[in-house]
Amino acid sequence: MYALILAGGKGERLRPLTDTLPKPMVPVCDKPILWHQVQWLKTAGVTDVVFLAGYRWQAIQDYFGDGQEFGIRAQYSVEDSPLGRGGAIRKGFPLVPEEEDTVVVLNGDIITSEPFESLTAVYQAKKKDDPSHLATIMVVPFVSPYGLVDMNPTGDVVGFREKAPLPHWINAGIYLFDRRIASELPELGDHETETFPRLAEAGKISALKSEAFWRSVDSFKDLREVEEYLSSR
Repeated sequence: MYALILAGGKGERLRPLTDTLPKPMVPVCDKPILWHQVQWLKTAGVTDVVFLAGYRWQAIQDYFGDGQEFGIRAQYSVEDSPLGRGGAIRKGFPLVPEEEDTVVVLNGDIITSEPFESLTAVYQAKKKDDPSHLATIMVVPFVSPYGLVDMNPTGDVVGFREKAPLPHWINAGIYLFDRRIASELPELGDHETETFPRLAEAGKISALKSEAFWRSVDSFKDLREVEEYLSSR
């Protein structure tokens, strides 16, 4: 199985770490985020990884090389100028052999404990019911960035909640795609705003609701929380 990893992020909020590294190469417990992702993908049977790179991409190639040392085959799709996430995925698709019907795609800054098999199960069930189905995405609860105040009907404060999940779900940046989705992706732009709404309207996209550990490493706070989680395992 092939995976495409969006690995071109600059990670402005993680400077100075990202002054010389792309965001997905930031160390988490002394290993790059991408190293942790490759380990997770290997448990799902992924054998080939295409790094969709741009900013400081040589740091990724210097670390992974041909991938042999890490138990994968590594390839690199490098943007000469920013294409947007959807454009980057579309550019990388030709490196996936045509006989590969299903492709894993993920943002290069994600750490999760969700078993990959959960995503596969939803995808396969949907494909069985509807062969035209093109994508399954993982979604996670939207956690309030503020502390919540609970009150009773008479206005008395009865409790406080920190990091409370709200009744909404957000895109976790982990997908299973039918390779036919390639023609639906923009050559320049974002798949989340251009492709996914169109697939949703056509009934060709589904979601796995995950309540497992998940973080997008966007800040030093996220980095600390991920390291604490991994260290506790």
